[in-house]
Amino acid sequence: MKTAKDWKDYVVLGTGDGEKLERWGGYVLLRPDPQVIWHTKKPLASCKELNAHYLRESTGGGRWQYLKPMKEEWVISWKDIKFSIKPMGFKHTGLFPEQAVNWQDMTDLIKKAGRPIRVLNLFAYTGAASVVAAKAGASVTHVDASKGMVERAKENARLNNISNIRFIVDDCQKFIEREIRRGNTYDAIIMDPPSYGRGTNGEMWKIENSLHDFVELTKKVLSDKPLFVLISSYTTGLQPGVLTNILSLVFGKGNIDSDEIGLETEEGIVLPCGARGLKIF
Repeated sequence: MKTAKDWKDYVVLGTGDGEKLERWGGYVLLRPDPQVIWHTKKPLASCKELNAHYLRESTGGGRWQYLKPMKEEWVISWKDIKFSIKPMGFKHTGLFPEQAVNWQDMTDLIKKAGRPIRVLNLFAYTGAASVVAAKAGASVTHVDASKGMVERAKENARLNNISNIRFIVDDCQKFIEREIRRGNTYDAIIMDPPSYGRGTNGEMWKIENSLHDFVELTKKVLSDKPLFVLISSYTTGLQPGVLTNILSLVFGKGNIDSDEIGLETEEGIVLPCGARGLKIF
């Protein structure tokens, strides 16, 4: 398992009984985590520093319970890159810290390429990967269907004084189809597809049924001198070997790094946080 490195503003303080206790800069949050099926010796909610606790509702969904005063939004850093943090619906904060595993690899590949690199970030959420790639020197096209998430991504770009990101609010598959018709290509493709979703016209996306075809489609916008393709899978439960197989079948065998990714905790264990598959050309 690969673990995220170089965090100073973020740490997992403890885990147990379906929850994780985290420090995000100056605030401590307690959130649900489906991977945490083990017990904790001491109730995490008893932490005296706890600012907010995300509580699941029996009818589905949930809400934040605020226990101590805190800002509505604040900033944390990974290395010299800043990210805006804000507790949102369904337990999220706008950032997945374990993705630092991928950020470091992207940075190294882009900087070592020795040429201009065009990156396409699909299902791009609040733009952490877009900002990291742009900071490394790439020109980035950021695509997400949620206007609200794209606005958050723009804020992350502003925090880092980055202007070489093109933001697109669109369905990722439809955007790819239009780029194919336009003849546009990219040297690197990043994607973090959801487990389930519906398109603007009711089209159903289920990752186990849709991912292979979608990756095949993205191959058509890859340049003649590709650098890498990166697939992340957080909530889907897909094994790293599944990502290896898809990348091999679509782009050819060899130079594929697929693994679980996780976060080291102050308890001395590693919290699993999904999988990634990285094809390097």
